[in-house]
Amino acid sequence: MRGRAAGRTRLRAALTVAMLAAGWTALGGASPVTRLDVDVEKLRSAKGMIRLCLTADPDNFPNCVDDAHALSRSVPAGSPLVRLSGLPAGGYAIAVIHDENGNSKLDTFVGIPREGFGFSRNPPIRFGPPRFAAARFQLQGEAQTQQILMRYML
Repeated sequence: MRGRAAGRTRLRAALTVAMLAAGWTALGGASPVTRLDVDVEKLRSAKGMIRLCLTADPDNFPNCVDDAHALSRSVPAGSPLVRLSGLPAGGYAIAVIHDENGNSKLDTFVGIPREGFGFSRNPPIRFGPPRFAAARFQLQGEAQTQQILMRYML
């Protein structure tokens, strides 16, 4: 009987260790949560609002209109640091506008932006906004900062 009881005890111990190991592996594979600070630089003035959109979906960049998972923030232009917390690690892109007149949109004249705009990784601007791949950055670790330089065409 002792041999059988000892065998069961060892089996239970082995199963317990296996279950704990599986649990740790599953936790290790989960996306860690991190923080992103967005530092908006070269604002033309402190008037209006900074409107920021963070997305992981290439199909909804740069507008984020149809992206249910996009994060949008509006902060006064006098406070050009935006902190986003609780983000899972992954690939993201950011679009920013300086809404100087506070009408919640990017004003244009004949298709040319009259207000400031910027994107993560500060890609070159040609005819229209950059592609998602040009603005995409990898978010990982405890905290990260993206510096976005505002551009003004008019």
